[in-house]
Amino acid sequence: MNAYLANFFVAFATSLLLTLAVRAVARRRGWVAKPRTDRWHKRPTALYGGVAIYGAFALSFFALHRQHLSGQTLLFACSSGLFFLGLVDDIVQLKPYAKLVGQIIFATALTMYNLRLHWLPSTVLDQALTIFWLVGITNALNLLDNLDGLSGGIAAIAAVFLAYFCQALGNPTLGALSLAFAGAVTGFLVFNFNPASIFMGDCGSLFLGFFLGGVALINNQTGLRGNVLTVLAIPVLLLLIPIVDTTLVTVNRKLHGRSVSDGGRDHTSHRLVALGLSERKAALLLWAVAAVSGAMAVAVHSLPGRVGVFIVPLFGMAVLFLLVFIGRVRVYEPVTASTSPSQALLPTLADFTYKRRVFEVLNDLVIIVLAYYGAFLLRFDGRLFSPYFEQFESSLPLVIVTEMAAFLAFGLYRGVWRYTSMSDLSTLAKAVGGGWLAVGAMITLVYRWEGFSRGVFVMHGVLLFCGIAGSRISFRLLRTLFARFSEPSTGRRVLIYGAGDAGDLLLRELQNNHTLGLFPIGFVDDDPSKQGRVIHGVRVLGSFDHLSALVSSERVEEVVISTSALAEERKQQVTLLCQTAGLSCRRLRISLE
Repeated sequence: MNAYLANFFVAFATSLLLTLAVRAVARRRGWVAKPRTDRWHKRPTALYGGVAIYGAFALSFFALHRQHLSGQTLLFACSSGLFFLGLVDDIVQLKPYAKLVGQIIFATALTMYNLRLHWLPSTVLDQALTIFWLVGITNALNLLDNLDGLSGGIAAIAAVFLAYFCQALGNPTLGALSLAFAGAVTGFLVFNFNPASIFMGDCGSLFLGFFLGGVALINNQTGLRGNVLTVLAIPVLLLLIPIVDTTLVTVNRKLHGRSVSDGGRDHTSHRLVALGLSERKAALLLWAVAAVSGAMAVAVHSLPGRVGVFIVPLFGMAVLFLLVFIGRVRVYEPVTASTSPSQALLPTLADFTYKRRVFEVLNDLVIIVLAYYGAFLLRFDGRLFSPYFEQFESSLPLVIVTEMAAFLAFGLYRGVWRYTSMSDLSTLAKAVGGGWLAVGAMITLVYRWEGFSRGVFVMHGVLLFCGIAGSRISFRLLRTLFARFSEPSTGRRVLIYGAGDAGDLLLRELQNNHTLGLFPIGFVDDDPSKQGRVIHGVRVLGSFDHLSALVSSERVEEVVISTSALAEERKQQVTLLCQTAGLSCRRLRISLE
């Protein structure tokens, strides 16, 4: 442990000093990035921070590992090649194909010593897939470098988890090297987190991506063979954020007829900011997802394989729902009739998730399987041994057919997820309950409950309801959470007069519809019983008697009267007070024409 900490802190301290030095030189020489439309920074920012990261890592590598260089030399050499390739690109702006050729050369060199993913039985195909992996991860970290601290933070988190796996799989030298890498990146992050005073550039992002991809390869080489789920899932989970972000950007740009290599504010981080999060909160949220994903990788490695088969798809569905929600943020103009078919890749796929029921059916299919499998795992404490696993396999088709038919018969696919309400949950409960009872009847008819556990049947019903209900309300919950953590600066500060049903309706619209440009900061209501109450995270601040003081103390820019039950005299008083204070005063009206 002491050796690990020494690696981290030596690299961290060295990186701090080198970053300070590089930043000073870059500013003095005029090596700065000027503000542009596809980046967030508002002022010229120093470049070449990747030099400090690489320099700190290289010094730690030679100082702490000079006695153990043989096993890690190739990885260090190839990663160094990517650093210098990126440095040349930062200086002279290489053509994309030139960078790609260089990446393929160094990726191929690394695979020549049997460092492969071991995902395919064919050596040639597996080597080709490994080269694709290394090049893909390298460019994914490069694309992820679009928000202050994002790429470096994700790389540092992944490196810490990779260090754990190196130690667990009997390669402590590589684990110590991974922590030195994490220390070098963390030292740079001190100056790169929002508001950043220095950027890493391609020399940093290409080096980060290639090194992380290479460490994942060595882990596969040394200890992850034999368990298919472990071999496939762990590398992907450890580097989930760059993989997901690159996939989202690539698919969306293709769907909208745009070049994948073009820049733009269409990354995951940009969409989070568009939803109302600050740049800091967006980066921290993605860091948190990366940490959870790394913890999932540890769980997959530590828990029995049949438990991993349950938790990996469950986590994957959670990430998918978050992606679908984020993907709804409009970052492009709609595809027009003038867009040629070759420019927009199957535009009808854009409607696949949102306007068709296919997604809902597939979602429910997966939930049924996971709920049934999870019930067996819970009933038998995670040890799904024979004959219970055979029982699960033989009865699963019957469960799927019966419950899917019940869902259709009870009208489960008529609602709109985004507006799921209590009445929809009632329909959902009927559909799930009907399907659950139908499964019980079918098992009685076909198997006569011989060898079947009643506990599995009960647990399946509970898990099924939680899964179906959770998927239906997921978009609404996410919308509420993002509204709760959105920044006050995203709109004009609004005070809502009236904390009744109409006030609740108005608050929801303001929180969910950012295009209105209004940010609710509190309620005013004349009912003494409502004083101090909180509605969807927004507090009732006082009554009319407090309105004048609240306008000043809360920097109110607009007052909206939500209730129609307010006396005309009080409405005139509120309007007059707003006119005196120079504020806009509006009334909520709902009309049918």
